[in-house]
Amino acid sequence: MAQVSRGRRLMGEINVVPYIDVMLVLLIIFMITAPLITQGVKVDLPRASARSLPTGKATPLVLSVNRSGEMYLTVGGSTIGPASAATIHSHVAAELARDPGRAVLIKADTAVPYGTVIRAMVILQDAGVHKMDFITQPKGVRPGN
Repeated sequence: MAQVSRGRRLMGEINVVPYIDVMLVLLIIFMITAPLITQGVKVDLPRASARSLPTGKATPLVLSVNRSGEMYLTVGGSTIGPASAATIHSHVAAELARDPGRAVLIKADTAVPYGTVIRAMVILQDAGVHKMDFITQPKGVRPGN
């Protein structure tokens, strides 16, 4: 049996216009949301000329103290806070139990009283931290960069 063709031809190409539209919409969504996904707490860091710390395998624990003295703990990609001393103590102790050599950093606003930073250091020491470092803003770099 012969097949009769009625003038219609099969289309052998893919229409990519809808895929391009979807791609452009996704691109716009990512461009808008990427700046909103910044991690951490807004802190005006003091400026200092110091060497950068070598990056380790594990992400460090970061204890942030904002202008009003509230403390936030950043563990991996999540930030806990404003947190009490007991909450920070328990989270830091648990993280150090998993990885005793994990780096612990303190990030304090320039307007925070010295006593508040010392209180944060005591909380970390009570949780088992033997060595902690401070995060500063390099000289000549504007905040937010």
